[in-house]
Amino acid sequence: MKLTMPRFDRAPVLVVGDVMLDRYWHGITSRISPEAPVPVVRVEQHEDRPGGAANVALNIAALGAPAWLVGVTGQDEAADALTDSLKAAGVEARFQRIEGQPTIVKLRIMSRHQQLLRVDFEEAFNTDTQALAADTRSMLAGVKVLVLSDYGKGALRNHQELIQLARARNIPVLADPKGKDFSIYRGASVITPNLSEFEAIVGVCSDEADLVSKGCQLMADLDLGALLVTRGENGMTLLRPDQAPLHLPARAREVFDVTGAGDTVISTLAAALAAGEDLPKAVALANLAAGIVVGKLGTACISAPELRRAVQREEGTERGVLTLEQLKMAVEDARAHGEKIVFTNGCFDILHAGHVAYLEQARALGDRLIVAVNDDASVTRLKGPGRPINSIDRRMAVLAGLGAVDWVISFSESTPEELLRQVHPDILVKGGDYKSIDEVVGASIVQEYGGEVKVLGVVENSSTTAIVERIRNRT
Repeated sequence: MKLTMPRFDRAPVLVVGDVMLDRYWHGITSRISPEAPVPVVRVEQHEDRPGGAANVALNIAALGAPAWLVGVTGQDEAADALTDSLKAAGVEARFQRIEGQPTIVKLRIMSRHQQLLRVDFEEAFNTDTQALAADTRSMLAGVKVLVLSDYGKGALRNHQELIQLARARNIPVLADPKGKDFSIYRGASVITPNLSEFEAIVGVCSDEADLVSKGCQLMADLDLGALLVTRGENGMTLLRPDQAPLHLPARAREVFDVTGAGDTVISTLAAALAAGEDLPKAVALANLAAGIVVGKLGTACISAPELRRAVQREEGTERGVLTLEQLKMAVEDARAHGEKIVFTNGCFDILHAGHVAYLEQARALGDRLIVAVNDDASVTRLKGPGRPINSIDRRMAVLAGLGAVDWVISFSESTPEELLRQVHPDILVKGGDYKSIDEVVGASIVQEYGGEVKVLGVVENSSTTAIVERIRNRT
C-alpha cells in the first residue's frame, strides 16, 4: 500500500462529543510527607490541554484540517480555558454551557515526567439534546466527515439522531464508542473501539480468526460500514463487509504514554477520509500517527510535518531517488522543519572527483540538496550520439549514494525549468564558467519568487567529456 500525505487543508471535519480539560501540575518530589507515606510535590508549573472530543478536534487542526467542535461544558473558568485554547489552535467551537454543572476536568499531578496521581472533577451533563442536534445540523453543511467522540459523560444522548442527520447528507460518520451498548452507533460508517471495548461487547477473542468472525457479526448486526479495532502492541485490524481483513502492525518505536492515542487514531482517520483517501490508506495513516503520539507525554497532538516525516520513512523517501510527488512532499516537510533547500542539475554521466567536490560545496550552502538528472534522451540531445555512457537509473543510483546528496530526480526536458517551478528551491546552484548569473538556466524563475542563484567554480582537470575522449583514444 503506497502512502502519500493528503491535502488536509481541504478536509473539514465536525467533532461532536464529550469535551473536557486535561490539567497538569508539574513539580519536584524530594521528600515523603510526615502525615502519610506519600510523596510531596512542590508544584512549579501549570498546564492546560483540551481533552476528550476537544483533543480530537485539536488533533484534526494540528494536521492542518479545518476543525469544528460541538460539546457541553459548565459556565466556569475551565470552560473559558478550553475555549481560549481551542480558539488559539484554530478550532471553531460551539459549547452548550450549563449553569451549575462543572466542566469536566482531569487533573494530573506530575513529577519528573511521571504521573503520580489523577483527580477527576465531573458530573454527567443534563444535555439539551435538541439544542445539540440543532448546532450539529447547522454545521454539517460545511464538513465532509462527522466524528462522534463518546466518552460516556452525557454530552451524547441522541446518537441515532446525529447519525441520521449526517447520513441524510451522505456525510460519513465515525464513532469512538464507549459503554456496553453499541446499538446506539447503528448505521455509522466506521466505529473504532479498542480491543477491551470490543471484547466487552462480543466476548473474549481467542485468536485473530475469532476476532474477525465476531467483528463481522457485529458489523452485520449494527449495519456498520466498517469496524476498526485498535489492539495496542498488536496494531490494528480493519474489517469491512465482504472484504478480507486488514491487519496493520503497531508502529510505535517506544511507548511513553498511551493517553489520547485513541483520539489521534480517529482524528487522523477522519481527516484523511475527508481529504479523499480510501479507508485502508486512511487507517494506515492513523496507525502511523498513533505510533508517534504514544511516544509523547500526556494528551498530545501530532503535527502535519511529523506525520509527513513518518510517511516518508514508511515509503523510504527520507533520502534517495524520488518521484516528483515524493520530492514535493519531502521538500514541504523539510521547509516545515526550517531547512534550506539547494537545487542543482546536470547529466552526471561519469561521476568523477570534480562532481563530488562540486556537490559537497553545493550541499554546504543549505540543509538539503536536490540533484536533478537529465534522462537518457535529453543527454543524447545535449551531448550527441553515444551519450550517455551510463543509463539514467545507474547515474541516479550513484548520485544517491553520495553523502552530500539528499534527493535525486530525473527530468526529460532539456532544461530543469519545469522542476524549478514545481519545487521552488531556496538556492539554485550551478558549476562552470558562467560570466553572470543571468546565463544560468532557470535563474529568472528562482529569482522571481525570491530565491538565490549561485555559481560555483569547477575543479581543474575534471571533465566527463575529457574522460570519455581519453578512453576512446586508448582503444
